Amino acid sequence: MEEMEYYTIPKAAKVCGVGRTTMWRWVKSGNVKTAVTLGGQHRISKANLESFIAENQVYPLPSNISSKEKILIVDDDVQIQEVFTRMLSAHGYETDAASDGFDAGIKIMAFKPGVILLDLHMPGMDGFEVCKKVKENPTTAHIKILIITGYDSEENRGQAMGAGADDFLTKPVSGATLIEHVENLLPGLGKSMGGG
Repeated sequence: MEEMEYYTIPKAAKVCGVGRTTMWRWVKSGNVKTAVTLGGQHRISKANLESFIAENQVYPLPSNISSKEKILIVDDDVQIQEVFTRMLSAHGYETDAASDGFDAGIKIMAFKPGVILLDLHMPGMDGFEVCKKVKENPTTAHIKILIITGYDSEENRGQAMGAGADDFLTKPVSGATLIEHVENLLPGLGKSMGGG
């Protein structure tokens, strides 16, 4: 078997942002399928681990701290992704974008944002569910979530904040307003970080 296609238990645990004990529990309960080497070592194939993450909507995040300068834009409208990217890039933020909740989970793992700009109404998993999952996972709960939606209502606002959102804005959003709200979510970031 090719070494690159398989994870050890500790490595798989790191990918999922959980402890080894939790990963062992998943393996023993049969939730995560493993292959056993001749030496009795458990190995988890990359495909098996990815399907487990997808099925259980695990929001994996390695233990390194999220970067305050990184902002993940989660919106199914590509034009909005591009507009927000331009606004944020102009202020020295690094951005990435996701079009749905599942894609957001993968990007959170790889990109490690400090802030997520989150649309509420998307295909598949909506923004409420994404928000809840991020905030309920101890490895991602520190990430700030700014809801940006075209559907402003008391109900949506209450449900979003109840799911753990840190702030709420209604589209359309001006660049100045967006930057102000992002900076309020990131105290101590300091404007001196950006050049000129």
